[in-house]
Amino acid sequence: YNLEKIKNYIKQKNLKNVTLKINLENLNKILLNTKFFIGSGGSTTWERILYRIPSIITASNGDLIAAIDERVLSCDDLKSNRDINIVMRKSTNNGKSWHPIVRIVDYPLGESASDPSMILDKKTNTIFLFYNYMDLDEQKNIYYLKYISSNDNGNTWSSPVDITEQISKPSWKNDFKFITSGKGIQTSDGTLLHCLVNLQKGTHIFGSIDNGKTWFLNENPVSPGDESKIVELEDNVWMVNSRVNNLGLRYSHLTYDKGKSWISKEEKSIIDPGCNAAFIKINYQDSNLLFLSNINSKFDRREIVLRFSNDLGKTWSKPKVIYFGNAAYSSMTLINENKLGLFFEMDNYSKNIFVSISLKEFLKEMGM
Repeated sequence: YNLEKIKNYIKQKNLKNVTLKINLENLNKILLNTKFFIGSGGSTTWERILYRIPSIITASNGDLIAAIDERVLSCDDLKSNRDINIVMRKSTNNGKSWHPIVRIVDYPLGESASDPSMILDKKTNTIFLFYNYMDLDEQKNIYYLKYISSNDNGNTWSSPVDITEQISKPSWKNDFKFITSGKGIQTSDGTLLHCLVNLQKGTHIFGSIDNGKTWFLNENPVSPGDESKIVELEDNVWMVNSRVNNLGLRYSHLTYDKGKSWISKEEKSIIDPGCNAAFIKINYQDSNLLFLSNINSKFDRREIVLRFSNDLGKTWSKPKVIYFGNAAYSSMTLINENKLGLFFEMDNYSKNIFVSISLKEFLKEMGM
């Protein structure tokens, strides 16, 4: 039903003492057949579910896989929420339609999983989906770092694998640490790379050089930085783009020696209120382009924009507004050689929307 149409009809007809009753018997079916994820819903007889923290990736066969937190009890984050699951939806037609929601990480009440992110290993066609885990009843405030994997384009998933000991240190046990949501990358030499944050020790790169059999932690953090994304600019040249809180802008960090040393700079042209963003590199018509989606405000999570760089991040285009209203986290993927997919939170975390963007039209509008 369209509630606004019903309200307008009642007003036009000057109807009095009208009681509107909506049958919620099939609410679950309604949820599964929505355009995409929907947010806070339910009634006195339904658990309140809110979807947050989007992640999207293109599988080896071209399917789109979108994962997100299913926050059942409240909108609270991992350390304060005893029931967060990871769910996904899949599209086999470039995002025109989506399969029903499937729950792929689900622990008993009191244990939660949050902040999905993905990497596709193109050499093995394996998708790694990372998440952060906490047992709020037995080990509250102790963060574990885990992943599940799929070898069939997201149709089935492995049991969870705990890599906390591989990508953190024993002295970090009680620290506030987490893998950044969104996505990581595979470099030209096959290395898998991703970002994790230790709020006490800085933002670190972690990865794998053996297709995910084992994982390593880079010892040299970037600073300042909170939730961050990494791209490979050229062979063994990495750039990290970072959320920074309370400064009203973003930071970039560049390394020419695989993270042994970093060159950091303020991105003064990229304002940001302190919010997770999406950052990817695309080869389009023989040009290496960087794309960044973030919040175009110094103070409020409002107005999500997309911009690009055609000089490996030395300069950035003006921002194109994708949505003027309230917005927050975003994730991007290359759908095919002509289209970019953007998956983002909007309207005070009440909706998560997928948008397909024509690269040709976007770059033409931006003057390229």
